[in-house]
This record gives sequence, C-alpha cells and structure tokens, in this order.
Amino acid sequence: MQRLVLLFGFIIGLSLQAQFAPAAGQPGSSALHKDSNIFKAWATQCNITRGYQDISNVLSGLTTVGDSSMALGKAGDNGIVSLGDGGTAIVTFNTPIKNGPGPDFAIFENTFIDSFLELAFVEVSSDGKNYVRFKPTSFTQDSIQTGPFGYTNPKKINNLAGKYRALYGTPFDLEELALFSNINISSITHVKIIDVVGSLKNQYAQYDQNNHKINDPWPTPFPSSGFDLDAVGVMYPVGTGIKKVNAFAGLKLFPNPASNYCNIEINAIETHACQLTLFDATGKLVFEENVSLNQGLNTKRIDLSNYVNGCYQICISKANETTILPIIIAHE
Repeated sequence: MQRLVLLFGFIIGLSLQAQFAPAAGQPGSSALHKDSNIFKAWATQCNITRGYQDISNVLSGLTTVGDSSMALGKAGDNGIVSLGDGGTAIVTFNTPIKNGPGPDFAIFENTFIDSFLELAFVEVSSDGKNYVRFKPTSFTQDSIQTGPFGYTNPKKINNLAGKYRALYGTPFDLEELALFSNINISSITHVKIIDVVGSLKNQYAQYDQNNHKINDPWPTPFPSSGFDLDAVGVMYPVGTGIKKVNAFAGLKLFPNPASNYCNIEINAIETHACQLTLFDATGKLVFEENVSLNQGLNTKRIDLSNYVNGCYQICISKANETTILPIIIAHE
C-alpha cells in the first residue's frame, strides 16, 4: 500500500510539472502571428455579453472598453473589446470553419508581455445552440492568488485563449472534438470565448478539465477588466481547396524528424508548377521556392541547417489546393 501511495504521489507530481508550448518566439511555441499566410479569413460578426469589472463587487459595474465591432477583422487593426469577469463573446464568419490538418482557428488577446495572461475558455458550435468546450488545462499553482498584475507561465497553460501576447494567436484544433456528436467539425459556425474568472475564492473559482482552479490575474477592477478580445483568425474556411495531409498520391516527406535537410517526393500526374513554403511555429514564413514538376516522381531537397529546433509546417501549393506536412527539426 505504501508503495502505491508513493507511486501515486510521484505521478501527481509529474503531472503538476507538465509543460506545454512556450511563449511566442521561443522554440516549440505554437503561437501564430497575425500576418501569417496560414490565415484565410477573420470573424465578421460578434455578440458581446459584458461581465463585471469585479465580480465580487457588483457596484464596480460592467466593463466599458471597446465594442463588438472591435473583435472583427484582422488582429491588430481594429482595437479590442474587454469582456469583464465571466463575460462572453460569440463570433461568426462569412463561411463556416472546417477541420483541416493542424490548428483550424486562432484567438488573439492584447496582453503586452508574455507572462501577463488573461485567459478564456473556448467553445464551438455548428448551429449556435449546441456548444462543445475545448478541454482546458492549467498547471499554474492554485494556492496563492495571482494578483491584478501578476504573472502566469504560458508553459503551464493549454487550450485556453490568451496564452500568447498581442498579435500572436492561440491556436485550436477541431480534431480534438471529433468524437462529439452534437457538433460537425467540418462546419463550425460559432466560436464562443468566455472569460475565466481567475479567482481562487470558491464562490467565483472556475476549473480546468482536471478540476484544478484556474488562477490568473484577479481582481482587475478596471473598465478593461477580463479577457480583451482582439480577433479570431481562420485557417480553413469551408469552400477553400485545402486538402488533408498526404492527400496527394505518392507524396512523402523524409526524414522526419529532420536535422540538416529533408526530402519531399511528389508523384505528379502531369507537368506543372507548384510552390514550396516553410513556416515556423509562430506562423512566420522562413522559406519559399517555386518548383517545376515533371510528370512522374520528383524529389526536392530542402536545406534545414540554418533553422532552430522546433515544429514547422511545409506547404505544397498548386492553384487553390494546398497540402500541409508537419515536420520537426531536431539538430543533434
């Protein structure tokens, strides 16, 4: 029995030390810059339900900064709207979002540094009535309240909007919700952003998927309290020609993980041109080349020796069709 208790304690200790993707700009970060070519569309409508500046003091009133129009369009172009404690925003789009390879949409907040994080839950719907929440995880300690200007380590946060600083979106992958029958991940019409009340007081506390209290700066009794929504960017609007990974017959990428180079094999059914691009984990374009393919098997080698270790995406584009291949660069 004692051994079981010790083993259980060891496992819990490991889980509390779990690390997720780091801050924007760091190797292995999943942050996506607003100017990344991966974004094909942005939110076009938004409905806001304001929360209090301080939920423990209703006399503080509701937040007042921004309005619903400021959550529309490209991040960084149109201001922000502050949701307040527990406030919500529901955004919609000209066309629904579909599930593609990798993340499918990203949510932008306006925090000015990597460690001052105001967080939000994220839910999606295919009809505006039935919503499913991405499973959030917070390994931030929950014994001492993070103060109004306190710090949060982004490595301790997953599936919560607000993980990254201004102009860098937090990505969400609809594939994670594939088993839910009340939404259609090939046609998501609504994205709901719900401010996390970061209080550790039982009457206000909110919890992650492991029933841990989520601790973020609180109280923030200001007109700009709570999550500050900047924008929601979409990678895969319905109607685009984006194909699933390895959708083209005979397409291979090796080695993966790669060190100094990788090879791409493309089996072309006819002679045509295509474009090869490489994006780092922040969504920054780091390599681009136009390639002429001959009918039959073609092999292209890409030099990776000058890129830092991390997760990347190689995109192979022809006309309105793009195949995305994830690759890990790991120099020895």
